Amino acid sequence: MVLPYVRGFFKYRSLLIEFVERDIKTRYRRSILGLLWTLLNPLLTMIVMTVVFSTLFRSNIENFPVYLLSGYTIYNFFSESTNSAMNSVISGSSLIKKVYIPKYLFPLSKVLSTVVNLIASFIALLLVMLFTKTTITANVLLIIFPMLYLFLFSLGIGMILSSLALFFRDIIHLYGVLLTLWMYLTPLFYPLEILPAWTKIIVQLNPLTSIIEYTRLITLYGTIPPLELNLICMIPGAISCAFGLWIFYNTQDKFILHM
Repeated sequence: MVLPYVRGFFKYRSLLIEFVERDIKTRYRRSILGLLWTLLNPLLTMIVMTVVFSTLFRSNIENFPVYLLSGYTIYNFFSESTNSAMNSVISGSSLIKKVYIPKYLFPLSKVLSTVVNLIASFIALLLVMLFTKTTITANVLLIIFPMLYLFLFSLGIGMILSSLALFFRDIIHLYGVLLTLWMYLTPLFYPLEILPAWTKIIVQLNPLTSIIEYTRLITLYGTIPPLELNLICMIPGAISCAFGLWIFYNTQDKFILHM
């Protein structure tokens, strides 16, 4: 199952690059600031949420802006990439009907194009760290690892959603509700210590929680995450990606019947 994907990836890599470039250009078409919005969006969101949660709710989290943005960056990529991937096969149906194109290129290109926003968000995070006088160590270069784990997990979920959305269009609407619930079960603006025991267990089972913890260790605290945390982050990503590929591979031949 994997080998056809690998061969197709190298054979159609130029087309994949075209898809990614098209998505980026379309996203910021007729926008005056263009790609600058990828940097402004997380910054402006961080300012609003910092005011709300640190002033109105009087959060006692140390260096709350960095704490918040390091979590929001992870969740926002997951939300945006999986949402885009979910609709990718449906939006590309007219092209799929005309010529042969490996169908997995559609969700893959959506997730890859969202990586541009993820990189810009981390640049915004570094700017916030400088502004708040957070100590920046060489360990910040380890950010590539949570990015990789997050990419694998998001790609797997995105491929599952892109397959199921063709057969059950209601998933497109239900997923928005699920993402709202997922956000509140992710420690973006609250510490785990304030949660009741049963809720804390649910939040800790959330794969995004461990990736956010990894990110905060290297940005907020400047420490090297332990090997155990790498495994905790990597295993859900690998399982998600493998399961997503399996679902996509076994349903793609029926796509044309539901377009």
